[in-house]
Amino acid sequence: MNRRRHQARWTAIARTLTSTVGTLLVGASVALAPLAAQAQGAPVIRVLEGAAAPDLSVAVNRAIVIESAEAFAEVSVANPAIADVAALSNRSIYILGKQAGRTTLTLLGPNGRLITNIAVSVGPDLAEFKERLADILPSERIQVRAAADGIVLSGNVSSTVRLSRALELAERYAPGRVSNMMTVGGSQQVLLRVRFAEVQRQAAKELGFNWAFGVRTGNWGIGGETSDFLVNDNTGRFQVDDDPDTGYVPGGQPEGVLGISLGAGGVYASLTVDALENKGYARTLAEPNLVALSGDTANFLAGGEYPIPVYGGDQGNIAVEYRPFGVSLGFTPTVVDGDLINLELEAESSAIDSSIVIENQGIQFNGFSTRRARTTIELKDGDSFAIAGLLQDDFRDNAAQIPWVGDVPILGALFRSSGFQRRQTELVIMVTAYLVDPVKEDVVQLPGDRLRVPSERELFLLGKLEMARDPVARSVGSRNFEGEFGYVLE
Repeated sequence: MNRRRHQARWTAIARTLTSTVGTLLVGASVALAPLAAQAQGAPVIRVLEGAAAPDLSVAVNRAIVIESAEAFAEVSVANPAIADVAALSNRSIYILGKQAGRTTLTLLGPNGRLITNIAVSVGPDLAEFKERLADILPSERIQVRAAADGIVLSGNVSSTVRLSRALELAERYAPGRVSNMMTVGGSQQVLLRVRFAEVQRQAAKELGFNWAFGVRTGNWGIGGETSDFLVNDNTGRFQVDDDPDTGYVPGGQPEGVLGISLGAGGVYASLTVDALENKGYARTLAEPNLVALSGDTANFLAGGEYPIPVYGGDQGNIAVEYRPFGVSLGFTPTVVDGDLINLELEAESSAIDSSIVIENQGIQFNGFSTRRARTTIELKDGDSFAIAGLLQDDFRDNAAQIPWVGDVPILGALFRSSGFQRRQTELVIMVTAYLVDPVKEDVVQLPGDRLRVPSERELFLLGKLEMARDPVARSVGSRNFEGEFGYVLE
């Protein structure tokens, strides 16, 4: 009996609660209330009685189930390509998101009466995208938001590579509908230091024996000459001059010439020895430095422009083109990840070569000697790369002699002229990249900041051309000037 009484009591309480809830829902507008219950693995949302309903959001390839408080006779969707619907019963509907977009779901009663219209928004699956983004880029603080049928990414990332990875992943979920509002943190300015180091060594040795002899009687004469006596203004000198050494011009360098002349009656003989050893050493070092923002291109030229005449074609005019020369540098840095830098580099060192003479339309101009390198490399902050190198070794030797006589051992050396030249060139182009940040003006020093103009006493009495200054004074007004200076308006 007691058990029956308790059951009757709980039944009465349940009826009272049901009646109270029903009273509260009468005349209420349509609303979407999430429930914890699940139907066929999809979230269940209840549609209450009323006129209008808020928007319903569904992820692509995801499904939800809605339940209607009133039985419906017909359900339809405006655009089946965006969302697919299926009636599970006369009170529950299964909605599957197919592609990003917005559409409308309509529920009709038994007599064609409109129960409600529900706006359905289908967008990318942000929950799964956030999970994949956290797995791939765990240390990056990237905010993900939905905007219409797309994805908006914001926040700060550490490098451009990670930014591109996040965008590439977002394109998988919303192709062509990704808005990038992310910023790249860290240092994004690159200082490039390029060093052109070139060393040239050359050596030359010459040893030549030049003979000239002649016999003259009256108006008749006969003579012979070898080597340098056959060139320049030396030819035939012994047939007309009493002094065979007058005006002798050596074929090589004039620094090492020794001449011996003999004459007896009408017989003349002369021996000229050319002996020269020459050594040379040249060192060239250029060190241009340039700063550029990651992704931008910077160019640098320290030199000038050389005019070159160019024939104008059928009109016969001569135009002038200017060829730049000197030390030039062009590079595009890209901060890839952290302190890893990608460099597209083009470096050149050129100079006017006076040994090359070109003539065009009666106008002469010189050629150029050029060292050029173009490459793409990757290096870390502070690392160096030797991007180009050249080792050139030229060797030339020559020998001139009188046939047969010059082949005689020992004595034949007096009838030969020998020489050799050797030239070696070594060139290295080294590149060093640094990630840099701007600094305050007081930290930067210019080459002339610690120098000041000497006074008249220091210049004329002490012979000082420049004086040291400490501390550094950059203000023009603090320097020694006589009379008015600065901007003058009249």
